Amino acid sequence: MADRTGEAPPATSLVIGVTGHRKLRESELATLQGQIRDFLQDLQRRYPELPLVMVSALAEGSDQLAAEVALDLGLRLIAPLPIPAELYRDDFDQPESRARFERQLAQAEVLTLPLRHGNRLEDVRRPGLARDQQYAQAGMFASSHCHILLALWDGLPSDNLGGTAQVVRFHLHGDMPGQIERRRAAVTLLGLDEETVIHHIPAGRRDSDHAIASASRWLTTGEDVVASAELPGAFDLMFRRHAQFNADTRRHAEAIALQAATASDVVPGPIERVFDSADWLARMYQRRVTRVLRITYVLAALMGFAFFTYTHIATQNLVIYGFLGLFLAGMAVMLVARRGDWQRKYLDYRALAEGLRVQSYWRRAGIVDINTPVFAHDNFLQKQDVALGWIRNVMRGASLDGLLLPMPSNIEAQVDAVIEDWIGASDGRGQLGYYAATAKRKTRTHVRAELLGLFCIGLGVGISALLAIFAGQFDAELKHHLVSVLGILSVAAAVHEAYAYKKADKELIKQYRFMQRIFGAARRRLASATSVKDKQRILRALGEAALTEHAEWTLMHRERPLQHSRI
Repeated sequence: MADRTGEAPPATSLVIGVTGHRKLRESELATLQGQIRDFLQDLQRRYPELPLVMVSALAEGSDQLAAEVALDLGLRLIAPLPIPAELYRDDFDQPESRARFERQLAQAEVLTLPLRHGNRLEDVRRPGLARDQQYAQAGMFASSHCHILLALWDGLPSDNLGGTAQVVRFHLHGDMPGQIERRRAAVTLLGLDEETVIHHIPAGRRDSDHAIASASRWLTTGEDVVASAELPGAFDLMFRRHAQFNADTRRHAEAIALQAATASDVVPGPIERVFDSADWLARMYQRRVTRVLRITYVLAALMGFAFFTYTHIATQNLVIYGFLGLFLAGMAVMLVARRGDWQRKYLDYRALAEGLRVQSYWRRAGIVDINTPVFAHDNFLQKQDVALGWIRNVMRGASLDGLLLPMPSNIEAQVDAVIEDWIGASDGRGQLGYYAATAKRKTRTHVRAELLGLFCIGLGVGISALLAIFAGQFDAELKHHLVSVLGILSVAAAVHEAYAYKKADKELIKQYRFMQRIFGAARRRLASATSVKDKQRILRALGEAALTEHAEWTLMHRERPLQHSRI
């Protein structure tokens, strides 16, 4: 097996899965090879920040043809074998294809998929249903862990279990006839999945005289399968945002490495390194967004003060110029934030970091379900727009990273370490301590902010009452000044209320307290768990609950974008 530990992990790469016919027409091989090369090189030109990784089972025909091109281009190759290599070799009748298999196997990172539940090693030694089920699992694995599925296919339906047509169907619709396992997202089962894409290169079968189109095409799903000559714009945006994450990571690599070196005593793996990047970048963009919010709302308040100063106190043109200057300053700040895409990056990177946090702890605790070929987090952020699919793509690659690493040796000690590091205690480290402390801190801040707002309103009401009672005793100038103060207080209260809404502190406090209860309940359950399996089940449930809450957090903040016009 090749040692490619120095290369970019799948989490930061564009992963290409392969499916296709085994018996290709000899007359088409050179053309197909050229089309595969053009396809891969086009992706490299479009997305130079995304290294390409190929997932191929190295079966005879299409799998080997695509793998050969990938290796020629220096791409990383991952080979999920449907059965152990010593049995898989029996599939290669021709000496050339067997030699090619051995050569590619030596250059690939090999992942031997486990036998499907109910299958035994003896069952898959010979052709039959059990062996076909293993091939189907390999096709489903490649589909579920790739970002683009490359299909060398004649375009015809087929009843062959695990065949190219069925893998294409699984990729587009989430189910495969004869297989129990399905993609887990409910929207996929309802036919609403719009996040899978296939690059279809027409390829004829050797035993068929069916006419084949010459042009490749892209296949996606909406209400029906949609074919297009160019990559759909939604997927281009998805891949470009993935590339932006890589570019941001590279730009701030030194600061990220410095934080990672002091943050944890755990030796980082591929998932942890990507988490460190996402976490650091999310914090950086959060600080920027917070500063923009404060500056913008302070400017809005000053604009209100300038208006009342002009109408009730002074009428100099300087006040008008100041008003316009404050407005333009607010527009400039907002423009800088928008051009830098700060809020979108903050929310995306935070959602990604929290997803990777769960994956990292699951991996350390041995909660890696290689027995199911589908990706476990297809429903994360699914209720939001397709552009967020890049986050699931990173997590899909991170899942592949986790499967390639050896399982922890002392699993019981690892599970206990994960419990302490991830959950911790309410008065210490871990998420339990974080949510407890953050909820308490935000509650104090929210109470102070509420008191400040009430003070402004109360003072305004007091001035109103004063004017109502003593209006006849005040001279015109004093009443004029009191009305101005009343207006300024009203502006201050309104700006304060808008700022509080934008920060969503009240909702966040509820969410943090809820998460504190979830982690507290998990801690109590774990304390009474009697086996490692029980602890792993609790940690899996905790991770799924955490992912759901993080998705809700992202949705809430996406509904409150930075918009100068709405201040």
